[in-house]
Amino acid sequence: MTATPEEKAPALTSAQGFTLIELMVVMVILGILAGLIVPRIMDRPEEARRTKAAIQIQSIEQALKLYKLDNGQYPTTEQGLRALVEPPTVGALPRNWRPGGYLERGRVPKDPWDNDFVYISPGLHGDFDLISYGPNRQAGGEGINADINNWELE
Repeated sequence: MTATPEEKAPALTSAQGFTLIELMVVMVILGILAGLIVPRIMDRPEEARRTKAAIQIQSIEQALKLYKLDNGQYPTTEQGLRALVEPPTVGALPRNWRPGGYLERGRVPKDPWDNDFVYISPGLHGDFDLISYGPNRQAGGEGINADINNWELE
């Protein structure tokens, strides 16, 4: 007994692809992996920490963009980056805050020097400014003590 053409052909399923969330999760995972691996292979630990801070800033930027897509605006300075892991209770409340938040592990990461990132919205250099003060823990600085700023990253 031979099969009919309908039996031989695989059933067509709905269009398959990656959602924006899946792509963002992959980017965050790659960023975290790079942040963990880079310091171990580089001979210059301070440069590795600066690279890790830049990767963390880029990951937080992606989470902030997702927040804006869902809620129409970035969190305010007063709400801070905490708005990415728990719904804000002050200022303009989000319309469509995502259950589970926008950052992996439900917490805002600290920079490689164990400091909080500085978040200002609206920023002086764009919609928001995201800064790590680096090893000296102060605004400004030069060389290895220079701040790492989101508006200066490529």
